[in-house]
Amino acid sequence: MNGTMMRAAAGALALLTLGAGASAQTLRMGVGAQVTSLDPHFHNISPNNAFAAMVFDDLMEMDAQSRPRPSLALSWRPVGEDSWEIRLRPGVTFSNGSPFTADDVAFTFTRIPTVQNSPGSFVTYTQWVKAVEVVDPLTLRLRTDGPFPLVASNLAQVPILNRETHSGMTTEDFNSGRGAIGTGPFRVVSHRPGERVELARNDRYWGDRPAWDRVDYRMITSDAARTAAILAGDVDFIDQVPTGDIARLRGDRRVQITEADSLRLMFLVLDQSRATTPFVRGPDGEALDRNPLQDARVRRALSIAIDRPAITSRVMEGAATAVTQFMPPGAIGHAPELTVGPADADGARRLLAEAGYPRGFRLTLHGSNDRYVNDAQIVQAIGQMWSRIGVRTAVEVSPYASYIGRATRQEFSIYMVSWGSSTGEPLTGMRSVLGTFDRVRGTGSVNRSRYSHPEMDAALAAAARELDDGRREAMMQDAARLMARETAIIPLHVQKNVWAVRRGLTHEPRVDERSRAQDVRPGNSP
Repeated sequence: MNGTMMRAAAGALALLTLGAGASAQTLRMGVGAQVTSLDPHFHNISPNNAFAAMVFDDLMEMDAQSRPRPSLALSWRPVGEDSWEIRLRPGVTFSNGSPFTADDVAFTFTRIPTVQNSPGSFVTYTQWVKAVEVVDPLTLRLRTDGPFPLVASNLAQVPILNRETHSGMTTEDFNSGRGAIGTGPFRVVSHRPGERVELARNDRYWGDRPAWDRVDYRMITSDAARTAAILAGDVDFIDQVPTGDIARLRGDRRVQITEADSLRLMFLVLDQSRATTPFVRGPDGEALDRNPLQDARVRRALSIAIDRPAITSRVMEGAATAVTQFMPPGAIGHAPELTVGPADADGARRLLAEAGYPRGFRLTLHGSNDRYVNDAQIVQAIGQMWSRIGVRTAVEVSPYASYIGRATRQEFSIYMVSWGSSTGEPLTGMRSVLGTFDRVRGTGSVNRSRYSHPEMDAALAAAARELDDGRREAMMQDAARLMARETAIIPLHVQKNVWAVRRGLTHEPRVDERSRAQDVRPGNSP
Protein backbone atom coordinates (compact mmCIF):
# COMPACT_ATOMS: atom_id res chain seq x y z
CA MET A 1 0.00 0.00 0.00
CA ASN A 2 1.53 3.35 -1.00
CA GLY A 3 1.68 6.45 1.22
CA THR A 4 -1.41 8.10 -0.26
CA MET A 5 -3.52 4.98 0.21
CA MET A 6 -2.27 4.58 3.79
CA ARG A 7 -3.22 8.17 4.64
CA ALA A 8 -6.66 7.73 3.07
CA ALA A 9 -7.20 4.53 5.04
CA ALA A 10 -6.12 6.21 8.25
CA GLY A 11 -8.54 9.07 7.63
CA ALA A 12 -11.40 6.67 6.97
CA LEU A 13 -10.60 4.73 10.16
CA ALA A 14 -10.57 7.97 12.17
CA LEU A 15 -14.06 8.81 10.94
CA LEU A 16 -15.35 5.38 11.84
CA THR A 17 -14.08 5.76 15.41
CA LEU A 18 -15.59 9.13 16.25
CA GLY A 19 -18.12 7.50 18.56
CA ALA A 20 -21.55 5.96 18.40
CA GLY A 21 -23.86 7.80 16.04
CA ALA A 22 -21.18 10.03 14.54
CA SER A 23 -20.20 10.05 10.91
CA ALA A 24 -18.79 12.32 8.26
CA GLN A 25 -22.39 13.41 7.63
CA THR A 26 -23.39 14.52 11.16
CA LEU A 27 -21.55 16.79 13.57
CA ARG A 28 -22.63 16.68 17.20
CA MET A 29 -21.77 19.92 19.03
CA GLY A 30 -21.97 20.55 22.78
CA VAL A 31 -21.89 24.27 23.56
CA GLY A 32 -21.64 25.80 27.01
CA ALA A 33 -24.09 28.69 26.69
CA GLN A 34 -27.71 28.87 25.69
CA VAL A 35 -28.83 30.50 22.48
CA THR A 36 -31.46 32.86 23.81
CA SER A 37 -33.15 33.46 20.44
CA LEU A 38 -32.97 32.39 16.80
CA ASP A 39 -33.79 35.98 15.82
CA PRO A 40 -30.35 37.16 14.68
CA HIS A 41 -31.14 40.77 15.67
CA PHE A 42 -32.63 40.12 19.12
CA HIS A 43 -29.62 39.89 21.44
CA ASN A 44 -26.07 40.89 20.57
CA ILE A 45 -24.19 38.21 22.53
CA SER A 46 -21.59 35.71 21.40
CA PRO A 47 -23.64 32.46 21.66
CA ASN A 48 -26.47 33.94 19.59
CA ASN A 49 -24.07 35.46 17.08
CA ALA A 50 -22.11 32.22 16.72
CA PHE A 51 -25.30 30.31 16.02
CA ALA A 52 -26.58 32.97 13.62
CA ALA A 53 -23.34 32.69 11.61
CA MET A 54 -24.32 29.13 10.67
CA VAL A 55 -27.72 30.18 9.27
CA PHE A 56 -27.33 33.81 8.20
CA ASP A 57 -24.62 35.80 6.42
CA ASP A 58 -23.31 39.33 6.94
CA LEU A 59 -22.16 41.67 4.18
CA MET A 60 -18.59 41.03 5.30
CA GLU A 61 -17.22 38.17 7.37
CA MET A 62 -14.52 38.30 10.02
CA ASP A 63 -11.85 35.64 9.60
CA ALA A 64 -10.44 33.65 12.53
CA GLN A 65 -8.19 36.59 13.46
CA SER A 66 -11.04 39.14 13.24
CA ARG A 67 -10.01 40.65 9.91
CA PRO A 68 -12.87 41.52 7.51
CA ARG A 69 -13.21 39.74 4.19
CA PRO A 70 -15.95 39.61 1.53
CA SER A 71 -19.15 37.69 2.16
CA LEU A 72 -22.48 38.89 0.73
CA ALA A 73 -20.62 42.03 -0.29
CA LEU A 74 -17.82 41.61 -2.82
CA SER A 75 -16.40 45.11 -2.43
CA TRP A 76 -16.82 48.32 -0.46
CA ARG A 77 -15.30 51.72 -1.09
CA PRO A 78 -15.79 55.32 0.03
CA VAL A 79 -17.36 57.66 -2.52
CA GLY A 80 -16.95 60.91 -0.63
CA GLU A 81 -16.71 61.76 3.06
CA ASP A 82 -20.23 60.64 3.86
CA SER A 83 -20.96 57.74 1.52
CA TRP A 84 -19.81 54.17 0.93
CA GLU A 85 -20.62 52.11 -2.14
CA ILE A 86 -21.25 48.40 -1.52
CA ARG A 87 -21.32 45.92 -4.41
CA LEU A 88 -23.11 42.67 -3.66
CA ARG A 89 -22.48 39.09 -4.63
CA PRO A 90 -24.68 37.94 -7.54
CA GLY A 91 -26.61 34.68 -7.62
CA VAL A 92 -27.20 34.38 -3.86
CA THR A 93 -30.51 33.01 -2.60
CA PHE A 94 -32.00 32.47 0.81
CA SER A 95 -32.61 28.88 1.88
CA ASN A 96 -36.28 29.20 0.84
CA GLY A 97 -35.29 30.23 -2.69
CA SER A 98 -35.86 33.99 -2.39
CA PRO A 99 -33.16 35.97 -4.23
CA PHE A 100 -30.81 38.21 -2.25
CA THR A 101 -30.73 41.86 -3.39
CA ALA A 102 -29.75 45.30 -2.13
CA ASP A 103 -33.33 45.83 -0.97
CA ASP A 104 -32.81 43.10 1.63
CA VAL A 105 -29.91 45.09 3.10
CA ALA A 106 -32.10 48.19 3.28
CA PHE A 107 -34.82 46.15 5.01
CA THR A 108 -32.31 44.75 7.52
CA PHE A 109 -31.05 48.18 8.54
CA THR A 110 -34.64 49.37 8.97
CA ARG A 111 -35.62 46.36 11.09
CA ILE A 112 -32.78 46.39 13.62
CA PRO A 113 -33.94 49.42 15.69
CA THR A 114 -37.50 48.08 15.81
CA VAL A 115 -36.78 44.70 17.47
CA GLN A 116 -38.89 44.58 20.62
CA ASN A 117 -37.42 43.96 24.11
CA SER A 118 -33.88 43.51 22.83
CA PRO A 119 -31.44 43.10 25.77
CA GLY A 120 -28.53 44.08 23.51
CA SER A 121 -29.32 45.93 20.30
CA PHE A 122 -27.48 45.59 17.01
CA VAL A 123 -27.86 49.35 16.65
CA THR A 124 -24.32 49.24 18.06
CA TYR A 125 -23.19 48.30 14.54
CA THR A 126 -25.63 50.36 12.45
CA GLN A 127 -25.86 53.71 14.26
CA TRP A 128 -23.37 55.30 11.85
CA VAL A 129 -25.65 54.63 8.84
CA LYS A 130 -27.94 57.60 8.29
CA ALA A 131 -29.56 56.33 5.09
CA VAL A 132 -29.44 53.35 2.73
CA GLU A 133 -29.79 54.08 -0.98
CA VAL A 134 -30.53 51.16 -3.30
CA VAL A 135 -28.76 51.97 -6.57
CA ASP A 136 -29.63 48.71 -8.34
CA PRO A 137 -30.30 45.12 -7.23
CA LEU A 138 -26.58 44.50 -6.55
CA THR A 139 -25.39 47.98 -5.55
CA LEU A 140 -26.19 50.20 -2.61
CA ARG A 141 -24.83 53.30 -0.96
CA LEU A 142 -24.65 53.84 2.77
CA ARG A 143 -24.88 57.46 3.83
CA THR A 144 -22.96 58.42 6.96
CA ASP A 145 -22.79 61.53 9.10
CA GLY A 146 -19.24 62.34 8.09
CA PRO A 147 -16.26 59.96 7.78
CA PHE A 148 -16.51 56.55 9.42
CA PRO A 149 -13.43 54.27 9.37
CA LEU A 150 -14.87 50.98 10.65
CA VAL A 151 -17.36 50.21 7.90
CA ALA A 152 -16.13 46.70 7.10
CA SER A 153 -15.75 45.46 10.68
CA ASN A 154 -19.18 46.79 11.65
CA LEU A 155 -20.97 45.39 8.61
CA ALA A 156 -19.41 42.02 9.45
CA GLN A 157 -21.63 41.92 12.56
CA VAL A 158 -25.04 42.45 10.93
CA PRO A 159 -26.95 39.33 9.75
CA ILE A 160 -28.91 40.06 6.59
CA LEU A 161 -32.60 39.17 6.30
CA ASN A 162 -34.98 39.00 3.35
CA ARG A 163 -37.69 41.62 3.01
CA GLU A 164 -40.10 39.27 1.24
CA THR A 165 -39.72 36.54 3.87
CA HIS A 166 -39.17 38.45 7.09
CA SER A 167 -41.29 41.57 6.77
CA GLY A 168 -43.63 41.68 9.76
CA MET A 169 -42.06 38.68 11.47
CA THR A 170 -41.52 38.83 15.23
CA THR A 171 -38.81 37.30 17.39
CA GLU A 172 -41.30 34.57 18.28
CA ASP A 173 -41.61 33.71 14.57
CA PHE A 174 -37.85 33.14 14.43
CA ASN A 175 -37.85 31.04 17.60
CA SER A 176 -40.57 28.83 16.17
CA GLY A 177 -38.28 28.17 13.21
CA ARG A 178 -40.61 29.85 10.72
CA GLY A 179 -38.39 32.89 10.38
CA ALA A 180 -34.99 31.21 10.73
CA ILE A 181 -34.24 31.47 7.00
CA GLY A 182 -30.94 32.88 5.80
CA THR A 183 -28.29 32.64 3.12
CA GLY A 184 -25.81 30.78 5.37
CA PRO A 185 -24.38 27.26 5.04
CA PHE A 186 -27.06 25.58 7.19
CA ARG A 187 -30.81 25.78 7.70
CA VAL A 188 -32.89 25.12 10.82
CA VAL A 189 -34.80 21.84 10.95
CA SER A 190 -36.08 21.94 14.54
CA HIS A 191 -35.57 23.95 17.70
CA ARG A 192 -36.07 23.13 21.37
CA PRO A 193 -35.39 26.44 23.14
CA GLY A 194 -32.53 26.25 25.61
CA GLU A 195 -31.76 22.65 24.70
CA ARG A 196 -31.11 21.79 21.09
CA VAL A 197 -31.25 22.91 17.47
CA GLU A 198 -31.14 20.51 14.54
CA LEU A 199 -29.57 21.90 11.37
CA ALA A 200 -29.26 20.58 7.84
CA ARG A 201 -26.95 21.64 5.04
CA ASN A 202 -28.34 24.50 2.97
CA ASP A 203 -28.00 23.12 -0.56
CA ARG A 204 -28.61 26.62 -1.95
CA TYR A 205 -25.56 28.03 -0.16
CA TRP A 206 -23.35 30.19 -2.38
CA GLY A 207 -20.06 29.43 -0.61
CA ASP A 208 -17.90 26.40 0.06
CA ARG A 209 -19.96 23.30 0.67
CA PRO A 210 -20.01 22.46 4.42
CA ALA A 211 -18.54 19.11 5.43
CA TRP A 212 -21.70 18.12 7.31
CA ASP A 213 -25.12 17.05 6.06
CA ARG A 214 -26.58 17.66 9.51
CA VAL A 215 -25.57 19.37 12.74
CA ASP A 216 -26.88 18.33 16.17
CA TYR A 217 -26.36 21.52 18.18
CA ARG A 218 -26.80 20.82 21.89
CA MET A 219 -26.69 23.39 24.69
CA ILE A 220 -24.91 21.71 27.61
CA THR A 221 -24.41 24.41 30.22
CA SER A 222 -23.03 22.08 32.92
CA ASP A 223 -19.22 22.02 32.71
CA ALA A 224 -18.98 18.48 34.05
CA ALA A 225 -21.66 17.22 31.66
CA ARG A 226 -19.97 18.84 28.67
CA THR A 227 -16.60 17.23 29.42
CA ALA A 228 -18.25 13.88 30.13
CA ALA A 229 -20.14 14.06 26.82
CA ILE A 230 -17.01 14.37 24.68
CA LEU A 231 -15.10 11.74 26.64
CA ALA A 232 -18.02 9.33 26.29
CA GLY A 233 -18.29 9.97 22.55
CA ASP A 234 -21.77 11.48 22.86
CA VAL A 235 -20.59 14.66 21.11
CA ASP A 236 -17.73 15.37 18.74
CA PHE A 237 -17.00 18.95 19.77
CA ILE A 238 -17.33 21.15 22.85
CA ASP A 239 -16.52 24.76 23.60
CA GLN A 240 -15.82 26.52 26.91
CA VAL A 241 -13.65 23.63 28.10
CA PRO A 242 -13.66 23.86 31.91
CA THR A 243 -10.33 25.20 33.10
CA GLY A 244 -9.94 22.30 35.52
CA ASP A 245 -10.29 19.79 32.68
CA ILE A 246 -7.85 21.32 30.17
CA ALA A 247 -4.78 19.40 31.38
CA ARG A 248 -6.71 16.12 31.55
CA LEU A 249 -8.10 16.50 28.04
CA ARG A 250 -4.67 17.41 26.67
CA GLY A 251 -3.44 14.04 27.87
CA ASP A 252 -6.38 12.02 26.52
CA ARG A 253 -5.69 10.40 23.14
CA ARG A 254 -9.38 10.45 22.22
CA VAL A 255 -9.55 14.24 21.96
CA GLN A 256 -7.45 17.27 21.07
CA ILE A 257 -7.50 20.83 22.38
CA THR A 258 -7.66 23.93 20.19
CA GLU A 259 -7.30 27.41 21.64
CA ALA A 260 -6.95 31.10 20.85
CA ASP A 261 -6.47 34.25 22.88
CA SER A 262 -9.71 36.18 22.88
CA LEU A 263 -10.81 39.80 23.03
CA ARG A 264 -13.59 39.09 25.56
CA LEU A 265 -13.34 41.43 28.53
CA MET A 266 -14.95 40.39 31.80
CA PHE A 267 -15.90 43.44 33.85
CA LEU A 268 -18.12 44.74 36.63
CA VAL A 269 -20.91 47.25 36.02
CA LEU A 270 -21.68 49.73 38.81
CA ASP A 271 -24.99 51.58 39.15
CA GLN A 272 -24.06 55.26 38.70
CA SER A 273 -27.42 56.71 37.67
CA ARG A 274 -29.54 56.57 40.81
CA ALA A 275 -29.28 58.64 43.97
CA THR A 276 -29.85 55.45 45.95
CA THR A 277 -29.30 51.91 44.71
CA PRO A 278 -31.24 48.80 45.77
CA PHE A 279 -28.47 46.40 46.80
CA VAL A 280 -26.23 48.70 48.86
CA ARG A 281 -26.84 49.26 52.57
CA GLY A 282 -24.98 50.83 55.45
CA PRO A 283 -22.48 48.87 57.59
CA ASP A 284 -25.24 47.83 60.01
CA GLY A 285 -27.76 47.07 57.28
CA GLU A 286 -29.41 50.49 57.42
CA ALA A 287 -30.67 52.34 54.36
CA LEU A 288 -28.32 54.93 52.88
CA ASP A 289 -29.41 58.37 51.71
CA ARG A 290 -26.89 58.37 48.83
CA ASN A 291 -25.45 55.86 46.39
CA PRO A 292 -21.77 55.19 47.22
CA LEU A 293 -21.13 53.91 43.69
CA GLN A 294 -21.57 57.43 42.32
CA ASP A 295 -18.32 58.40 44.08
CA ALA A 296 -15.23 57.71 41.95
CA ARG A 297 -13.20 57.08 45.12
CA VAL A 298 -15.51 54.24 46.11
CA ARG A 299 -15.35 52.74 42.63
CA ARG A 300 -11.56 53.00 42.71
CA ALA A 301 -11.44 51.35 46.14
CA LEU A 302 -13.49 48.41 44.91
CA SER A 303 -11.22 48.06 41.88
CA ILE A 304 -7.86 48.10 43.69
CA ALA A 305 -9.16 45.64 46.30
CA ILE A 306 -9.47 42.95 43.61
CA ASP A 307 -6.49 40.60 43.28
CA ARG A 308 -6.68 40.07 39.53
CA PRO A 309 -3.56 37.86 39.27
CA ALA A 310 -5.05 35.55 41.89
CA ILE A 311 -8.28 35.26 39.90
CA THR A 312 -6.48 34.50 36.63
CA SER A 313 -4.09 31.99 38.18
CA ARG A 314 -6.34 30.24 40.70
CA VAL A 315 -9.92 30.65 39.55
CA MET A 316 -9.20 30.72 35.80
CA GLU A 317 -6.20 28.36 36.12
CA GLY A 318 -4.16 30.40 33.66
CA ALA A 319 -6.86 30.59 30.95
CA ALA A 320 -7.13 34.39 31.17
CA THR A 321 -5.06 37.58 31.14
CA ALA A 322 -5.58 40.13 33.93
CA VAL A 323 -6.31 43.67 32.70
CA THR A 324 -7.34 47.08 34.03
CA GLN A 325 -8.54 48.44 30.66
CA PHE A 326 -10.75 47.48 27.74
CA MET A 327 -8.16 45.71 25.56
CA PRO A 328 -5.35 43.24 26.40
CA PRO A 329 -1.63 43.81 25.72
CA GLY A 330 -0.83 43.83 22.02
CA ALA A 331 -4.38 44.71 20.94
CA ILE A 332 -5.49 47.90 19.23
CA GLY A 333 -6.17 50.66 21.76
CA HIS A 334 -4.19 49.13 24.64
CA ALA A 335 -2.49 51.80 26.78
CA PRO A 336 0.80 50.18 27.88
CA GLU A 337 1.21 52.13 31.13
CA LEU A 338 -2.13 50.87 32.54
CA THR A 339 -0.59 47.76 34.02
CA VAL A 340 -2.05 45.28 36.50
CA GLY A 341 -0.58 45.68 39.97
CA PRO A 342 -1.11 43.75 43.18
CA ALA A 343 -4.28 44.24 45.20
CA ASP A 344 -4.07 47.18 47.61
CA ALA A 345 -6.42 46.56 50.55
CA ASP A 346 -4.92 49.39 52.67
CA GLY A 347 -5.29 51.87 49.82
CA ALA A 348 -8.87 50.73 49.30
CA ARG A 349 -9.73 51.33 52.96
CA ARG A 350 -8.19 54.82 52.82
CA LEU A 351 -10.28 55.72 49.77
CA LEU A 352 -13.46 54.46 51.44
CA ALA A 353 -12.71 56.58 54.51
CA GLU A 354 -12.06 59.66 52.34
CA ALA A 355 -15.40 59.09 50.65
CA GLY A 356 -17.19 59.01 54.02
CA TYR A 357 -17.37 55.24 54.57
CA PRO A 358 -14.74 54.49 57.25
CA ARG A 359 -16.73 51.42 58.33
CA GLY A 360 -17.48 50.41 54.76
CA PHE A 361 -20.96 49.30 53.74
CA ARG A 362 -22.84 46.22 52.61
CA LEU A 363 -23.65 45.24 49.04
CA THR A 364 -24.87 42.35 46.95
CA LEU A 365 -22.78 41.37 43.94
CA HIS A 366 -24.75 39.61 41.19
CA GLY A 367 -23.48 37.27 38.52
CA SER A 368 -24.46 34.46 36.18
CA ASN A 369 -23.64 30.80 36.82
CA ASP A 370 -23.87 29.27 33.35
CA ARG A 371 -22.66 31.79 30.77
CA TYR A 372 -18.96 32.60 31.17
CA VAL A 373 -16.00 30.44 32.13
CA ASN A 374 -16.06 30.05 35.95
CA ASP A 375 -18.48 32.97 36.27
CA ALA A 376 -19.92 31.99 39.66
CA GLN A 377 -16.46 31.31 41.10
CA ILE A 378 -15.17 34.68 39.92
CA VAL A 379 -17.85 36.70 41.68
CA GLN A 380 -17.47 34.59 44.82
CA ALA A 381 -13.75 35.37 44.89
CA ILE A 382 -14.40 39.10 44.41
CA GLY A 383 -16.98 39.08 47.19
CA GLN A 384 -14.37 37.67 49.60
CA MET A 385 -11.81 40.30 48.54
CA TRP A 386 -14.27 43.14 49.14
CA SER A 387 -15.33 41.79 52.52
CA ARG A 388 -11.67 42.06 53.62
CA ILE A 389 -11.75 45.86 53.13
CA GLY A 390 -14.96 46.31 55.10
CA VAL A 391 -17.41 46.09 52.21
CA ARG A 392 -19.42 43.11 53.43
CA THR A 393 -20.47 41.42 50.22
CA ALA A 394 -23.22 38.89 49.61
CA VAL A 395 -23.06 37.08 46.27
CA GLU A 396 -26.09 36.00 44.25
CA VAL A 397 -25.77 34.02 41.01
CA SER A 398 -28.45 32.77 38.65
CA PRO A 399 -28.90 31.35 35.13
CA TYR A 400 -27.98 33.85 32.45
CA ALA A 401 -31.33 33.72 30.67
CA SER A 402 -33.09 35.34 33.65
CA TYR A 403 -30.05 37.22 34.97
CA ILE A 404 -29.45 39.32 31.85
CA GLY A 405 -33.09 40.40 31.74
CA ARG A 406 -32.82 41.74 35.27
CA ALA A 407 -29.53 43.46 34.43
CA THR A 408 -31.10 45.10 31.38
CA ARG A 409 -33.94 46.39 33.56
CA GLN A 410 -31.26 47.87 35.87
CA GLU A 411 -32.39 45.87 38.88
CA PHE A 412 -28.86 45.36 40.26
CA SER A 413 -26.35 47.64 41.97
CA ILE A 414 -23.17 45.91 40.83
CA TYR A 415 -22.78 42.85 38.65
CA MET A 416 -20.49 41.04 36.20
CA VAL A 417 -20.91 40.91 32.42
CA SER A 418 -18.60 40.96 29.42
CA TRP A 419 -17.95 42.48 26.00
CA GLY A 420 -16.32 40.54 23.17
CA SER A 421 -14.62 42.86 20.67
CA SER A 422 -15.57 40.84 17.61
CA THR A 423 -14.70 43.82 15.42
CA GLY A 424 -11.05 43.47 16.51
CA GLU A 425 -10.88 46.99 17.96
CA PRO A 426 -12.26 48.79 21.05
CA LEU A 427 -14.22 51.72 19.59
CA THR A 428 -17.44 49.83 18.94
CA GLY A 429 -17.43 48.26 22.38
CA MET A 430 -16.50 51.42 24.24
CA ARG A 431 -19.23 53.42 22.50
CA SER A 432 -21.72 50.70 23.49
CA VAL A 433 -20.57 50.21 27.09
CA LEU A 434 -19.30 53.70 28.05
CA GLY A 435 -21.06 56.11 25.69
CA THR A 436 -23.96 58.06 27.17
CA PHE A 437 -27.17 56.06 26.75
CA ASP A 438 -29.10 57.61 23.87
CA ARG A 439 -31.72 55.61 22.00
CA VAL A 440 -31.91 58.12 19.16
CA ARG A 441 -28.17 58.31 18.45
CA GLY A 442 -27.64 54.63 19.28
CA THR A 443 -24.80 55.21 21.74
CA GLY A 444 -24.59 53.40 25.06
CA SER A 445 -26.72 50.52 23.75
CA VAL A 446 -25.52 48.25 26.59
CA ASN A 447 -24.56 50.99 29.05
CA ARG A 448 -26.67 49.59 31.86
CA SER A 449 -24.84 51.58 34.55
CA ARG A 450 -25.88 54.81 32.77
CA TYR A 451 -22.35 56.13 33.19
CA SER A 452 -22.10 59.45 31.35
CA HIS A 453 -19.12 61.73 30.87
CA PRO A 454 -18.94 64.46 28.22
CA GLU A 455 -15.17 64.01 27.79
CA MET A 456 -15.65 60.31 27.06
CA ASP A 457 -18.46 61.00 24.58
CA ALA A 458 -16.35 63.58 22.78
CA ALA A 459 -13.31 61.30 22.62
CA LEU A 460 -15.29 58.39 21.21
CA ALA A 461 -17.14 60.57 18.71
CA ALA A 462 -13.84 62.01 17.44
CA ALA A 463 -12.30 58.54 17.12
CA ALA A 464 -15.34 57.37 15.14
CA ARG A 465 -14.55 60.00 12.47
CA GLU A 466 -10.77 59.56 12.36
CA LEU A 467 -9.63 57.75 9.21
CA ASP A 468 -5.95 57.59 10.16
CA ASP A 469 -5.38 54.31 12.01
CA GLY A 470 -2.49 55.61 14.12
CA ARG A 471 -4.29 58.73 15.27
CA ARG A 472 -7.46 56.76 15.98
CA GLU A 473 -5.54 54.29 18.14
CA ALA A 474 -3.99 57.14 20.11
CA MET A 475 -7.50 58.49 20.71
CA MET A 476 -8.64 55.07 21.94
CA GLN A 477 -5.68 54.90 24.32
CA ASP A 478 -6.70 58.29 25.72
CA ALA A 479 -10.24 56.96 26.19
CA ALA A 480 -8.78 53.95 28.02
CA ARG A 481 -6.91 56.30 30.36
CA LEU A 482 -10.07 58.29 31.05
CA MET A 483 -11.98 55.06 31.74
CA ALA A 484 -9.29 54.02 34.24
CA ARG A 485 -9.21 57.46 35.90
CA GLU A 486 -12.98 57.45 36.30
CA THR A 487 -13.28 53.73 37.12
CA ALA A 488 -16.24 53.87 34.76
CA ILE A 489 -16.35 50.07 34.86
CA ILE A 490 -14.10 47.62 36.70
CA PRO A 491 -12.19 45.48 34.18
CA LEU A 492 -11.12 42.05 35.44
CA HIS A 493 -9.54 39.89 32.74
CA VAL A 494 -9.66 38.76 29.14
CA GLN A 495 -10.62 35.12 28.58
CA LYS A 496 -8.74 32.53 26.57
CA ASN A 497 -10.93 30.48 24.22
CA VAL A 498 -10.51 26.71 24.56
CA TRP A 499 -12.30 23.98 22.60
CA ALA A 500 -12.02 20.19 22.50
CA VAL A 501 -12.70 18.00 19.42
CA ARG A 502 -12.66 14.27 18.88
CA ARG A 503 -9.64 12.79 17.15
CA GLY A 504 -10.26 12.55 13.43
CA LEU A 505 -11.58 16.12 13.24
CA THR A 506 -9.86 19.45 12.71
CA HIS A 507 -11.06 22.77 14.09
CA GLU A 508 -10.03 26.34 13.31
CA PRO A 509 -10.09 28.35 16.58
CA ARG A 510 -11.30 31.95 16.46
CA VAL A 511 -10.33 34.98 18.55
CA ASP A 512 -14.02 36.01 18.61
CA GLU A 513 -14.75 32.67 20.38
CA ARG A 514 -17.54 31.70 18.00
CA SER A 515 -18.20 27.98 17.78
CA ARG A 516 -19.42 27.21 14.25
CA ALA A 517 -20.01 23.93 12.48
CA GLN A 518 -18.31 25.20 9.32
CA ASP A 519 -15.03 25.52 11.26
CA VAL A 520 -14.97 21.78 12.04
CA ARG A 521 -14.02 19.31 9.33
CA PRO A 522 -13.13 15.63 9.02
CA GLY A 523 -9.39 15.21 8.71
CA ASN A 524 -6.28 13.75 10.26
CA SER A 525 -5.70 15.51 13.58
CA PRO A 526 -2.23 15.46 15.12
